Amino acid sequence: MSTAFLQVALPVPMRTVFDYKTDASGKILPGCRVRVPFGKRQMIGVVVGTSDQPNFDPDKIKSIDTCLDSSPIYEPTLFEALRWAASYFQAPIGEVLFHALPPQLREGKNISACRPEQIQLTTLGKKHLLHATVRGEKQKLALQALEKWPQSRAKLKTLGVSPATIKSLLDKQWVEKKIETPLSCDFTQLTIQDEKHLNPEQALAVTTITKQLDRFQTYLLDGVTGSGKTEVYLQTIRQVLATGKQVLILVPEIGLTPQTLQRFEQRFNLPLYPWHSALNDTEKFTAWDAARTGSAAMIIGTRSASLLPFQNLGLIVVDEEHDLSFKQQEGFRYHARDFVIYRAWKTQVPVILGSATPSLESLYNVHQQKYQHLLLTKSAMQSHQTQFELVDMKQQKLHLGLSSQVLVEIKATLSRGEQVLLFLNRRGYANALLCHECGWLTECSRCSAFTTYHKIWQQMVCHHCSSTAPVPHQCLECGSTQLVSVGHGTEQIEEGLSEQFPDTTIYRIDRDSTRRKGSLEKQFSDILKGKPCLIIGTQMLAKGHHFPRVSLAVIIDVDGGLYSADFRAQERLAQLIVQVAGRAGRAAIAGKVLMQTHHPEHPLLQDLINNGYAHFSRLALEERQAAQFPPIRQMALVRVSSLDAQACQSFIEGLKVALSPIEELQAFGPMPALLEKKAGKFRFQLQMIAKKRSTIQKAAATLLTAIPKLPTHRQVKWSLDIDPQDLY
Repeated sequence: MSTAFLQVALPVPMRTVFDYKTDASGKILPGCRVRVPFGKRQMIGVVVGTSDQPNFDPDKIKSIDTCLDSSPIYEPTLFEALRWAASYFQAPIGEVLFHALPPQLREGKNISACRPEQIQLTTLGKKHLLHATVRGEKQKLALQALEKWPQSRAKLKTLGVSPATIKSLLDKQWVEKKIETPLSCDFTQLTIQDEKHLNPEQALAVTTITKQLDRFQTYLLDGVTGSGKTEVYLQTIRQVLATGKQVLILVPEIGLTPQTLQRFEQRFNLPLYPWHSALNDTEKFTAWDAARTGSAAMIIGTRSASLLPFQNLGLIVVDEEHDLSFKQQEGFRYHARDFVIYRAWKTQVPVILGSATPSLESLYNVHQQKYQHLLLTKSAMQSHQTQFELVDMKQQKLHLGLSSQVLVEIKATLSRGEQVLLFLNRRGYANALLCHECGWLTECSRCSAFTTYHKIWQQMVCHHCSSTAPVPHQCLECGSTQLVSVGHGTEQIEEGLSEQFPDTTIYRIDRDSTRRKGSLEKQFSDILKGKPCLIIGTQMLAKGHHFPRVSLAVIIDVDGGLYSADFRAQERLAQLIVQVAGRAGRAAIAGKVLMQTHHPEHPLLQDLINNGYAHFSRLALEERQAAQFPPIRQMALVRVSSLDAQACQSFIEGLKVALSPIEELQAFGPMPALLEKKAGKFRFQLQMIAKKRSTIQKAAATLLTAIPKLPTHRQVKWSLDIDPQDLY
């Protein structure tokens, strides 16, 4: 009986695979999970390769304990894409492969044992539903939900069906439990509801994409806010579903998922599943299993949905493709947009990247003729062009950060029965507390940052390390009790406006006010009723939400992004301004945007107002060309942190020595991070810039070899970020 040797990837922070042996009589394929001994413990690993000859002495190689899968758990193109991602983003292969599995499978559970109980309609239940003999409204709702296909208890709960209702129906034998392999979706049952008429630009975009559904192509759908990009997605998806193929839709935030899900459920009658971090383990497994077995026609999810397996993928859509949240900022630092483009190429399916403010990376790829540019220049909803106005705050008397002009405009808008959105990307009550006598400011003891005053909690909170402290009653420097708040946060704006407009409902939407499950959806539902109200929020409000009664948008402070050390800051600010402005005037009423600034003459603001985002992006790309920054050049970033600042700098100096032989590579550092100290640790960076991706990959490989040899490598914590999206 011969012995086979397996290369097994384990979920450990090591960029290597481990050799194990097995009896060759039971062949184990790459992509199968195995339970193996690792040190003094047992671990779950994934087979990534097999060989007849190991790299080490066969007698010293341990045997696997158990093979957990009879066939690969990853579909072939996804498995190949994940291995590419581990190589390109320089991440440990084991961590990457396990990142793509639901929690139960990482623990070694059997797929069939993870499948949740389904509730399905019985013949008796169908009979009662058909003859309209169901008296209870809740029972009728449940039977109608089950009429199309079986549902999990969790899914029924989201539809308003309580456990008590399910029990009653089970007792009547109108429904029954079942646990079995999900059946592939019956795409022949596709029906369409409420399909909109397309304008010429939308129709051209849909036709361009759908005539080449059987091949890979990346389309940049560049449409002004309100131009109907979602309708282009929907009508393209309809034609993909008609061919019997699945669709993956990526959205940047959890907050967008319920809105998008609702719109897609209203249009199509085929099963679709959400995927995001707020799902529990059972819900995640159900969505993963549905995509893999083909019972899901569509998956709508955030970044990690890009890693789901599909039985027959036909289209990928990335909505708000410019959004920073598509980039994982820790651990496996991949970019979901770039990953799905590679995956689509391997699968030979099209990708649609949609945005009103495309990233400079995507626009550059259009110029390089790698992406096809589809333009939507006309709003599908607006009958009036949105009016922009800069409000000069210099020498103005402000009330809680708002000028008198803004307050007058708010009052006039509310009197017309319309809604107002106020954007401020700072939660809490105030940026800090200041001693009126000596100038002392409340600072975080662990970060080079001020602590934010949260009046509701009566706490000082560091928004970088999350440490909290009681609100001080006197200055820690001079003992004075004359402490005043500095700056404004969403809490303070809410408090001030409630005094100015006591009869108006105010909705505050930020991370603090939406912590409870369902609270965000509840606020959006109330806003969409159309009653006059004030909506105050942070960046959560800027991403694709549709508020038809909002006619005035106020950006309370646009100056924060004008003078930043991050070369992407102005691009981010321009995108943010356009996205926030896009929330106003989305229906028949005209929209107006007020931007408070101390620098109304700034070229960025003037360019955006007078020429639009397209002109700004062309100039920004020219600046990047002159500076030789991404996307013109490729970049990688080594982030280093330690309790000892000198150890960080010595570590980076050692890396620069190792990189010195590589031609056409520029290495800058050690440079302090924009936030130099966080959670008690000093942070420094090494920036690497090169013309070719291959040069960056060569530099990364050199670093990974050099790091264990550096004398300071045990004194620091480091990470390598390929194509970094920020310098923090």
